[in-house]
Amino acid sequence: MDDNLRVVIAAAGAGSRMGSKINKQYLPLGSRPILTYSLDVFEHFAAVDEIIIVARPDEIEYCRQEIVNKFNYGKVSRIVPGGRERQDSVWAGLEQLDKDTAYVAVHDGARPLFTTGLLKELLQEAKEWGAAIPGMYSRDTLKMVDRDNFVGKTLDRSSIIMVQTPQVFRFAELYQAYEEANIENFRATDDASLFEKYIGRVKVVEGEYDNLKITTPEDIVVAQCLLDGRRMV
Repeated sequence: MDDNLRVVIAAAGAGSRMGSKINKQYLPLGSRPILTYSLDVFEHFAAVDEIIIVARPDEIEYCRQEIVNKFNYGKVSRIVPGGRERQDSVWAGLEQLDKDTAYVAVHDGARPLFTTGLLKELLQEAKEWGAAIPGMYSRDTLKMVDRDNFVGKTLDRSSIIMVQTPQVFRFAELYQAYEEANIENFRATDDASLFEKYIGRVKVVEGEYDNLKITTPEDIVVAQCLLDGRRMV
């Protein structure tokens, strides 16, 4: 299919700030593990025909049995071991995709509450521009500080966004960006940064306030409240 969308889910992080022996993607949110919520969206999105999960090596079998098999995710083709950093893990996932992949969505497994509507808009923009990411403008005043924690200057928050996932790209171009980054040993905190450096412009789509990344125990409390609110609508 010429316009297929394939997915790499980064779920290999240690989650040390969570203070739990269980990887945060497998902690319960409501009645199900966190990772299942984003898998639900991709599984039921018609354009997606394959999902790669990148997990910690010692959690691959757990992920297979307690997530993929238990909840019957038919589009998950492989669970592969991640690397030392997120960039290494995403690259491990990209290498599993066939060259006939048209578009790829890269997503953090700890962001459970993004919607199908957001994914649809990201794919539409990626088809036009080659790359699309969700971002939110800050509600708070933003300041730059020096090493001694004194304010250097106040930033223009109208031109600064907080970036989320999923991020959607033309597969061949993102793959090329990763190849060049590996050659130069260039490291970045998100996939769009590599695309910006080696390929070109990245389109921003308005993100969703519910699309938080679960990093601390407090984030689970917030996510649960958001989930409960959805069920009341």
